[in-house]
Amino acid sequence: MKKLLSAFLLFSTFTFGQTKYVDSLTTERHKHSDELIDPESKILMDSEIDHFRGLDYFEIDQEYRIEAAFKKKKGKKFKMPTSTDRTPVYQRYGYVYFKINNELCTLTVYQNVELKKKKGFEDYLFIPFRDETSGKETYGGGRYLDLRMTSSNKIILDFNTSYNPYCAYSYRFSCPIPPEENKLKVRVEAGEKVPFGR
Repeated sequence: MKKLLSAFLLFSTFTFGQTKYVDSLTTERHKHSDELIDPESKILMDSEIDHFRGLDYFEIDQEYRIEAAFKKKKGKKFKMPTSTDRTPVYQRYGYVYFKINNELCTLTVYQNVELKKKKGFEDYLFIPFRDETSGKETYGGGRYLDLRMTSSNKIILDFNTSYNPYCAYSYRFSCPIPPEENKLKVRVEAGEKVPFGR
């Protein structure tokens, strides 16, 4: 009986944690959508808001919340290509190693040289990536993941939180293009898809 009760409590705790996780992500997604169509945010123009049909996502799947190995290895500063002539300066900060569907994957982690000078962004890291869904279910220009610096050799990559650059919604923006080294040869069926009606 004690074993059965312990198993039930463990299952209940896991289920509650999973529900809380899903609810939190769902709330963030609604906030993101509301921000895009808020005229005061000035992200989209009035005409773009009128044609906005909403955001689309893969189902939330905790299998895509992955513990990755992290290796800090800074590189030289370089100008990252964007969708316009703008070339912001980034620096390689390190690498993450992980598996998706038993396939070993590697992504380079970057840091924006100017952004790190701003309060609140000193430890901000950036992973632009493409995968086998890019240009199909997801935006062809790739998607982004945000991270914070860690002193650990492990880091959580939550692809359920991967999001589109603003270029997926409007031509007015200048968005970093994921370097070729960050093209994954697997399908990442998590996170944001191409917006509805695009």
